[in-house]
Amino acid sequence: MANLTSSLPTSFHPGYVATSIQLRVGRREVSIGRDCRTRYYRAHPLLECNPGVAPGHLHILLLRRWLIVLSKAR
Repeated sequence: MANLTSSLPTSFHPGYVATSIQLRVGRREVSIGRDCRTRYYRAHPLLECNPGVAPGHLHILLLRRWLIVLSKAR
């Protein structure tokens, strides 16, 4: 079993998501989980991309339900 240390800052931790998967692909980390945050705007129904909470992060909201976070691995 590989020991993965997340490069996500402590202010954003996918641990609040009931089930999440974290993968490392080369020098990138991919975290996939259900999005349970309240959005105060109408999200695009299929795919929405936003900059992440730190430089080098990208948040992708898929079908208004799944949150995919792409980040740099340390």
